[in-house]
Amino acid sequence: MVAEAGRSALTAVFRAMAADPAVVDEVVAAARADSVEVARLPPAENRRHVEVMLAAGLAAFVRPGEAGEPAPDVEPDFEAAVLLGADRAAQGVPITALLRGVQAGRNRAVQIATERARAAGVPAEVMLEVLLQSDRYTGALEIHVITGYHEAELELARTARDVRTQVLRRLLLGDARTLSADELADTGLQPQGQYHCVVSDVTDPVRARALERQLAGNSGLFGLVDGKLTGITTRLPPPGPLDVQALVVVAPAAPLHRIRALYALCLDALGSAEELGLRGPHHVTDLAGQSALSTRPAMADLLSRTLLGALDPADPFHRQLAATVLAYLDHGQRFDRTATALHVHPNTIRYRLTRFEETVGTSLEALTTQGRTAVLDTLHWWWALRTWLGPR
Repeated sequence: MVAEAGRSALTAVFRAMAADPAVVDEVVAAARADSVEVARLPPAENRRHVEVMLAAGLAAFVRPGEAGEPAPDVEPDFEAAVLLGADRAAQGVPITALLRGVQAGRNRAVQIATERARAAGVPAEVMLEVLLQSDRYTGALEIHVITGYHEAELELARTARDVRTQVLRRLLLGDARTLSADELADTGLQPQGQYHCVVSDVTDPVRARALERQLAGNSGLFGLVDGKLTGITTRLPPPGPLDVQALVVVAPAAPLHRIRALYALCLDALGSAEELGLRGPHHVTDLAGQSALSTRPAMADLLSRTLLGALDPADPFHRQLAATVLAYLDHGQRFDRTATALHVHPNTIRYRLTRFEETVGTSLEALTTQGRTAVLDTLHWWWALRTWLGPR
């Protein structure tokens, strides 16, 4: 009776974990912390597989009507594990790095389950029994990950696509000078050509191929680099609708030996665009300011605390004041334009700016004067406000 009650309690723990997004967050964080290569992928790409694998794994230990162990006639679902292996092979993540991430995530999931089971009063003998079953399940899961990885690897090796992707990765992550003229010619690249670097936030291989067709047309070399659809092309993406959810950053045309540096700038710009919630195509230079500032989060935090220390982040009125001043700076320090953007009267903008100045103890009047100092001071306030209003 005690054991049966323990299994019922454990079932409740597993079901609660399967429905808890915080558990997915912790498993993803553990996998990324233990594998540098996995951490290069966007967190959303890690979550895409972890959510399904975690749900399938927990379900394997919940038998309808009788909790705590898998039904003997039900085969656990390893489809998500196979797909994980296949996707990571296509994205160029080494199998050893992939398994480190899988094992770290598994260990964190078991740790969470153990902590919650103890808190729920699950007897130690029931936990031990399930943990032994978990080890067998995990061993089978890793075998399916490896199987999916190697099957995809073999499929890629049978096509010219993998060769082209490897050349692209060497261009963007290595040294273009190590590529021979023949290797470049095999991919259609010209040693003296000028190429745009294109980076997107698309990580799903199926979506990536569809977007690649839109971006490349008959020109360029595209593939998954660091998990994201990336490429180089002789022409800018053609006009027309792209994947409506895709974010794409494009750099000016440059010779091949400069592509690696442009790729790094595009990645910075992509991160800044994601923070701003942007979608669609954007030129890397349009995001230059935000990209440069976002690489110095410690300075941004220090500036925010120094200039806006008198504001309380938990006070809605203080947040309204800060948002109004930021809008004022974003609209050329024009009361009429700011009022239109915020759908209020210009006098309301004047009132809020006055209250802001009184609260922080500084006048913003100097920002409207001409000269180098005014430009830099405006930048400092803009950066501080954006940081202060952002997630904490």
